[in-house]
Amino acid sequence: MEDKKGRRSFLKKVGVSGAMAMMPAAVINIADAKALGEPAVDINDTSGKPVKRAYNTAYTGDHLNRVAFPIGGMGAGMFCLEGTGAVSHVSIRNKPDIFNEPGIFAAIHVKGVARGAKLLEGPVPDWKKFGLRDAGNGLTGSTTGLPRFHAAEFKTEFPFCHIKLIDQDIPLSVGITGWSPFIPTDDDNSSLPVGAIEYQFTNTGTSKVSAVFSFNARNFWGDAKGKDAVLPTKNGFTATATGNGETSFPLDFTVFTDDDHTVVDHCWFRGGWWDPFTMAWNAIKDGRVVDNPAVPANAPGASLYVPFDVAPGKQKTIKVMLAWYSPETRLTFGTPGKKKEGCDPASGCCNSPADIGLDKYDKDFDGKFYKPWYSNRFENIDSVSSYWRQNYNDLKAKSRLFTKAFYASTLPPEVIEAVACNLSILKSPTVMRQYDGRLWNFEGCGDDSGCCHGSCTHVWNYAQAIPHLFPALERSLRATEFCEDQAEDGHQTFRANLPINPVAHDFHSAADGQLGGIMKVYRDWRISGDNDWLKKIFPMVKVSMDYCIKTWDPRHKGVIEEPHHNTYDIEFWGADGMHTSFYLGALQSFIAMGGFLKRDVGIYRDLQAKGKAMIENALYNGEFFIQEINYTGLNAKDPSKEKSYGGEYSKEAEALLHTEGPKYQYGKGCLSDGVLGAWIGRMCGLEDVIDSKKINSHLQSVYKYNFKSDLSEHANPQRPSFALGNEAGLLLCTWPKGGKLSLPFVYSDEVWTGIEHQVASHLMLTGKVAQGLNVLRASRNRYDGKVRNPFNEYECGHWYARALSSYGYLQALTGVRFDAVTGVLHIDSKIGDFTSFLSTATGFGTVSLKAGKPSLNVVYGSINVKKVMVSGREVVMG
Repeated sequence: MEDKKGRRSFLKKVGVSGAMAMMPAAVINIADAKALGEPAVDINDTSGKPVKRAYNTAYTGDHLNRVAFPIGGMGAGMFCLEGTGAVSHVSIRNKPDIFNEPGIFAAIHVKGVARGAKLLEGPVPDWKKFGLRDAGNGLTGSTTGLPRFHAAEFKTEFPFCHIKLIDQDIPLSVGITGWSPFIPTDDDNSSLPVGAIEYQFTNTGTSKVSAVFSFNARNFWGDAKGKDAVLPTKNGFTATATGNGETSFPLDFTVFTDDDHTVVDHCWFRGGWWDPFTMAWNAIKDGRVVDNPAVPANAPGASLYVPFDVAPGKQKTIKVMLAWYSPETRLTFGTPGKKKEGCDPASGCCNSPADIGLDKYDKDFDGKFYKPWYSNRFENIDSVSSYWRQNYNDLKAKSRLFTKAFYASTLPPEVIEAVACNLSILKSPTVMRQYDGRLWNFEGCGDDSGCCHGSCTHVWNYAQAIPHLFPALERSLRATEFCEDQAEDGHQTFRANLPINPVAHDFHSAADGQLGGIMKVYRDWRISGDNDWLKKIFPMVKVSMDYCIKTWDPRHKGVIEEPHHNTYDIEFWGADGMHTSFYLGALQSFIAMGGFLKRDVGIYRDLQAKGKAMIENALYNGEFFIQEINYTGLNAKDPSKEKSYGGEYSKEAEALLHTEGPKYQYGKGCLSDGVLGAWIGRMCGLEDVIDSKKINSHLQSVYKYNFKSDLSEHANPQRPSFALGNEAGLLLCTWPKGGKLSLPFVYSDEVWTGIEHQVASHLMLTGKVAQGLNVLRASRNRYDGKVRNPFNEYECGHWYARALSSYGYLQALTGVRFDAVTGVLHIDSKIGDFTSFLSTATGFGTVSLKAGKPSLNVVYGSINVKKVMVSGREVVMG
């Protein structure tokens, strides 16, 4: 039987917190859930039953199973530090490599201790024993068979993660900190191909401890057809490979410490079978410090050693700095089109970022394949490493400013957890940054390649983090959308080419993506305060707006009714609430921008008025907004002949066409995205253009009908692993009043976290905080580390961009928004007094509201606030 009293005593002695030490859980508002008639699990239960992990606290035990925290720069690649301390997901060759665990590991040998040689990792999760590649062959030569610490605890303070390792054999308290630079408004330093793992050893005993630390890497950089070597660098080594020019390309990977006593083994023992790995472990086990010189090629692996002594009560920290450089790829996506000739920006045509005032991104690059931004900034691995070494402390201090400000928040812990965990997306291979510095993104990451290319506009509509944290980078996406991706007639492709170049306009534009882009121009203008940029891009916005009208509303009804492609990868036929809400938001944005520039916007006001009447009457069933399916009397004549991702119409499908209408509609359904345009409008700083009471009613209906506390009886023939069984989740659509089609839109039976966050934050915006929190909790409970990685909300691939909608919680709960055009700081709290994070184009800090009195604490850069509005009233800053 386990000695629980003795275990608690030991854990207290070594300073462990979290569930493992039975720490108090964070407060969860169970009363809110009960009042709503919704089941909720009280994680503060002290009955002796298994206790759920509290939000935004440490991960321990089974909750460590899937934890993998991304480390790396935006668009620069990553590796993950797992909850146990293991290094995995090594993706530093300009592509995802999700199951890549190449044998990078740290270890310690404590002299004079019987079991004093261990990997600096916690126990191997059970799923890894038969869940990795090569498992059927026993995980040949992997690190999973080596001694390690008996327990671990993982806590995140993005972009930092902290691990405690516990083992009664080791007379040291061991901590690990992993991080990479993340400094809002500092795009370039937040995009470096670097990461760090710091190991802290504290002597809690009464006598000196002597030990040898090592950091080791099997040869994962080489290729049988290329050349590779391990070369010396100060306090470390650089592994270099030429690649084979077919499936692999040049890669340099450097590891070094800040300790001048570092000794390097540049070449492990060379031999057959597992000889190299066995001999490397023998050296660790015996406490030897191996000093082998570099060899011309094919080193099986390399290690660095740091011998150290630590006196009683003292601490030794070893900083392991990693950097990589992979400048060449064969990556290319999309079909190039022709550059627009005689292009006049003043008339609504642009070819490059310079045409709209973003000169920073107008670099001379016309390469055939993708090259990462850092290969423009740095000449080679030595220049990267030198910069990392020289600026390490400064970058860490500035990143900590962000961490301190973000976690000073008094918002509910599940909110902070959701926002912080999804910021990891920015460090994943979902995000890329091409040679000229512009962002170019996937939707998510497949296991070994990007998933759904081209900064897909209808997916990235949801993402609210980058426009506030890195506004200049966000505007680089607008440059691509309105320049290379927009034709002279205003047609926009929703997937950008890679490298970014003019596209071929050979498929539908996405209505939600293109209309959302107009709204985002408005948002980015208010965030940046750059009136000159607005003046230059507005002609392109007008061309886009006019295209949307003539393509989807040619009869000027104020609704989108012609077939319109959208984020569900199909076309809706007939007017619907979702896309009409986008249309009204785009018109509202256009009218506001045009009015500021003193342009005639009369026709757009008329369309907005018509659309408002239509959506509030014809598209509203008294409870929620719906779709009027229609494929007659339109310019588009035959759904079975239209281009679509939905495939050809079979005879059976043609029969359905005549009885139910086109495939893949939602009709009378209650769509969770049914007023998505209204939510995006609020995120952009616009007021509701649709009757707020009807928006609220729709959201209440979504919560009532689509939010399920148990999915055990829900039939999902589509992609069920996002949420299933006794898990809770928000369905994309239900048909509570009947009328479900035989083949409703694809994905309709699924649960997407990006939409859960969107709906939850929209509920909060309307004052339904408890309901929003219930939806949010359902999402985070599925991503608690047991089955799914808390730092990887997936949809079409890992680290899916739509989940960045979670950043909207900050604005939803507090109403905090800074308008740089007017200098007004807006606050509209739904939770009373608070402290919350604020990031602007020029700096970041915290905003507080106490007894109706606002205050601002700027911790980085500057924020020039001229006036403060609290719930619509001007208030003097405290």
